[in-house]
Amino acid sequence: MNALEIIDRIEELLDGSKRIPFSANIIVNGDEVYDLIEELRNVLPEEFKQSRWIVKERENMIDEAKRQADKIMKDAAGKAGILVGETEIMKRANRKSEEIMSSIEAKARTIRLEAEDYADEKLANLEAVLHKLLNAIEKGRDQFKNTLSSG
Repeated sequence: MNALEIIDRIEELLDGSKRIPFSANIIVNGDEVYDLIEELRNVLPEEFKQSRWIVKERENMIDEAKRQADKIMKDAAGKAGILVGETEIMKRANRKSEEIMSSIEAKARTIRLEAEDYADEKLANLEAVLHKLLNAIEKGRDQFKNTLSSG
């Protein structure tokens, strides 16, 4: 179960709770709320791990792209040197290696941006979940305080 599903269960628990007559207060089973909060605590670190894994994978992909680019450039330079020392062939090889390098850098940049967007989206979702949970807890506490003061 993910964090959003747990938040939904907390909201369902609050919505399904009995209302105190003639007030906006509700009676909530504290054990159920605490169990759901504990589940949320267990789930959140896993979502953080997934975000970290995505960033690490992105870095690995960038490193691999750089290694491939270096190999391609070395291969291109070596082949051009072996085949002919003519200026035109060297110019073509250099242009080709620069095009390849430019293409690889663009791909690496795209991968990095996508990974950052994904991580940002996950963190934004987590932030929204935490805001919902905090609002639900604050609402419950306010209702509990009102119950105590009116009782």
